[in-house]
Amino acid sequence: MSRERRVYMQMGKLRLTKSQARQFILSHQGLWPPHCLTGKRGVLRHIGLVGCIQFDPLDIVGHNSELVLQSRVLGFRRSMLQELLYDERQLIDGYDKMMSIYSVQDWPFFRRERESAARNLANGAEPIKSILPQVRKDIMDRGPLSSIDLDYNDRVRWPWGPARLSRAALESMYLCGELVVHHRVHTRRVYDLAARHLPPDLLSTPDPNVGEEEYRDWRVLRRIGGIGLLWERSSDAWLGIPGVRSKERRESLSRLLTQGKVTEVSVDGIAPTLYLRADDETALYSALSDRAQAPRAAILAPLDNLLWDRKLVAELFDFDYRWEVYKPAPLRDYGYYVLPILYGDKFVARFEPARDSSGGALVIRNWWWEPGVTLSDEMRLVLIDCFREFLTYLEADNLTIDSQAAERADLGWLRPD
Repeated sequence: MSRERRVYMQMGKLRLTKSQARQFILSHQGLWPPHCLTGKRGVLRHIGLVGCIQFDPLDIVGHNSELVLQSRVLGFRRSMLQELLYDERQLIDGYDKMMSIYSVQDWPFFRRERESAARNLANGAEPIKSILPQVRKDIMDRGPLSSIDLDYNDRVRWPWGPARLSRAALESMYLCGELVVHHRVHTRRVYDLAARHLPPDLLSTPDPNVGEEEYRDWRVLRRIGGIGLLWERSSDAWLGIPGVRSKERRESLSRLLTQGKVTEVSVDGIAPTLYLRADDETALYSALSDRAQAPRAAILAPLDNLLWDRKLVAELFDFDYRWEVYKPAPLRDYGYYVLPILYGDKFVARFEPARDSSGGALVIRNWWWEPGVTLSDEMRLVLIDCFREFLTYLEADNLTIDSQAAERADLGWLRPD
């Protein structure tokens, strides 16, 4: 390993430069050469490595999960994810980093959360409990159902706001593990009995984590692997782990260090300690020993694993990104649905996409270069290739650029004709 790529130990910690840390994280995320993820096997390999990818119902140019995969898996198509989820049942809709998609083999690890949901339901509001036997019978007799297929129209209190009793009942059974998502109609979930789609031995497998501490340690370790490197600081990266806040994270990290399951990492210029899964150390050395290759560009999802911790991204990549979907329009710095563009190990631009409702073309509504970025001939060609691949993923045959974006960024070169 050349001197500039060498990794040092300092006071028991691995010491990395920011460049090395970026290169490892991008390699871990499948965003660094060699880009070897292809087809459905590549989808499974990536999700198996990072644990889960987030699902979000918004579909501007694909759901968040699809955008994550198109940036990493060569030749990715939406149909691949649908087949893995609802035909082959190798992946499952669940809750991990909020609404997520993860390997069906991880089903036993979330048993305690399903059991907790079942206890809450048993002790909960009577309107939901009273209709569960009939809902269960309806699904057994009629097959997969969604909330609009049931006529329980009373409104009940629900974590996401008042909801129809039909929806609350189905979601309760889903959270308890009695139901799984059979398929989706756009964003509407259609449910069926888990026993019809998951193997009996998987359904009966006990929680591999015996105690609560062991379970928390597993969740913390899993979340570190979701990014590659992560610090203990509070951020969206830690959302969705029941009962785990700063105190519990620190305790888990201490136990994981003692057990040799995580390694402390010091990154030059970053004060907090970062953590690496010990199992990923070999991949770290491999990533840093690889010869430099031609850079590639990628369009990232707004809830991409790489962006889970916005402060860490700002520290490592000098890139400030906020998803402004929920901001009132006058308070947005950029736009409603803006996607970052990665080139090599730097974020070079962001753009606001849309679809032409008449012809299905990809529309670039606006574009912003990052400060200090100069468009070189090489970058121009790589970005053209990136958008050509993006059009293929969207099954769109045309790209249009709004006059506002064309004027702001001089994007005539981008048309991948």
